[in-house]
Amino acid sequence: MNDNHQTESTWDRIGRVTDQIEETLVAFFLGTMTLLTFANVVMRYVFNDNILWALELTVFLFAWLVLVGASYGVKKHFHIGVDAFINILPDRARQACAMLSVVCCLAFALLLLVGSWNYWYPFATDRAWYETDDIPMPEIFQFMSDWLNEGERYEKLPRLIPYMALPIGMGLLTFRFVQAAVRIFTGKADRLIAGHEAEEELEQLKHDSANIAEKGD
Repeated sequence: MNDNHQTESTWDRIGRVTDQIEETLVAFFLGTMTLLTFANVVMRYVFNDNILWALELTVFLFAWLVLVGASYGVKKHFHIGVDAFINILPDRARQACAMLSVVCCLAFALLLLVGSWNYWYPFATDRAWYETDDIPMPEIFQFMSDWLNEGERYEKLPRLIPYMALPIGMGLLTFRFVQAAVRIFTGKADRLIAGHEAEEELEQLKHDSANIAEKGD
């Protein structure tokens, strides 16, 4: 009993830490993109100059934002889904459909994880010399040249760093579908997407409250 409770607590703790990491990353990427774009606009229209590497870095940050955000969206049920059919099913059938859905999603996420790893790994080994077009290499990361580039200094940021968004994003996505599968299997959820019943009831409650207030006036 204690072992099960400890396992559940550890699992929940991992989920909470992952939530915090994803929320922090999404906020960082979005904030950095906004500031960088604003700074580049000021440079271009006020000083008639531009930040050469701003566009490329913004594109990479957007890729990180999308991939991490996709994982976070699974946890928070942000992804669009149609629940008209499953809403008319009995509880056990609804849970079975949810398990089938999450198994398909998990299989797809695993395929993406393997594919993204196979795409990224060469940039960390044989193609470690391959740099970005414009983004300068921060001095603090020059130690990577000894590890990956046979001691030759990087002039630009190696592509393995921005491309790391692929395996990390797909790894997070896979973890989120595993989380969803556990919740459905244990009966804590009966669907992958958010149910709309609570939202509809809240809207109805607001409507009724407004009608009561109008009658009172």
